[in-house]
Amino acid sequence: MSLLALNSGQALIIACAITALMWLGSTEVVAGTLSIGELVMINAYMIQLFLPLNFLGFVYREIRRALTDLENMLGLLNKKPQITDALNAQELNISHGEITFNNVSFSYDTHRPILNNLSFSVKAGSKVAIVGASGAGKSSLARLLYRFYDVSAGEISIDNQAINSVTLNSLRKAIAIVPQDTVLFNTTIRENIAYGRPSASDAEIDEAIAMAHLKDFIATLDKGDKTLVGERGLKVSGGEKQRIAIARAILKKSPILIFDEATSALDSHSEQAILAAMREVAQNHTSVVIAHRLSTITDADNILVFSKGELVEQGTHAELLIHKGQYSQMWLLQQQED
Repeated sequence: MSLLALNSGQALIIACAITALMWLGSTEVVAGTLSIGELVMINAYMIQLFLPLNFLGFVYREIRRALTDLENMLGLLNKKPQITDALNAQELNISHGEITFNNVSFSYDTHRPILNNLSFSVKAGSKVAIVGASGAGKSSLARLLYRFYDVSAGEISIDNQAINSVTLNSLRKAIAIVPQDTVLFNTTIRENIAYGRPSASDAEIDEAIAMAHLKDFIATLDKGDKTLVGERGLKVSGGEKQRIAIARAILKKSPILIFDEATSALDSHSEQAILAAMREVAQNHTSVVIAHRLSTITDADNILVFSKGELVEQGTHAELLIHKGQYSQMWLLQQQED
């Protein structure tokens, strides 16, 4: 509104002033007290006067806009995160990579609990799958493990170190995630992969590309790994986006891996390729797989079945089928759909 008032006011003043002066000058010319040359001179002087004034108005407008943007930016920089390092927080020391949830309860809203008194362990080097209906609290586990939120009650620990007693930087460095919706930047494939660990060498990036089975795809591109992926990766398919996310996770070299429904939006052929890459990457790592399609986690060492924020069943794929509980019902339904 201030810029609108300034622009309108400035234009009105200049227009009225020039009109008034030209009217007075022309009146003097008609009366014979001014010559035509003097009228032209007055007009030239007026133009020379008002052009710098108009420029000063432009500078003022730009300064005001810049100050507004600066205020917003400083407001964002001054915002304090709710989750911060505890006093005297230590670096997380990973010796094996065992994850333990001990009587964990959590809710985004006090009127709607997400997790209720949850206890389980993920042994070092094992693959644990988490399944359940939508809203059962599967993805919330990953957010709590990354400590985007703090638990309402209970404790999460890694190698017997409570995650709220270690530094956020060391905790998040120890965990790599392949998300359901991979965020890509509008830059090259190589730079998107290097985002996993910006200090990585070219040889390490090439190794991550090979392990994520991206070589064949990159070979088909004219510019290779220098190809731009577009805004949010719109120029690559869902399968390629997931492979880039896997390559990032490989490059990060974290002992703990989280796969958050990484194959939910893929066709069967792409799904199998991604699963092969995931199995290769997960070797010698502690991995947590949050899955919707049960066919992708049949080889898991332990499968945790969630319902309304509670752990209702756990075991291997074969054990849960014999048990004929919720997992067995979900498996039969998905087999019928297939």
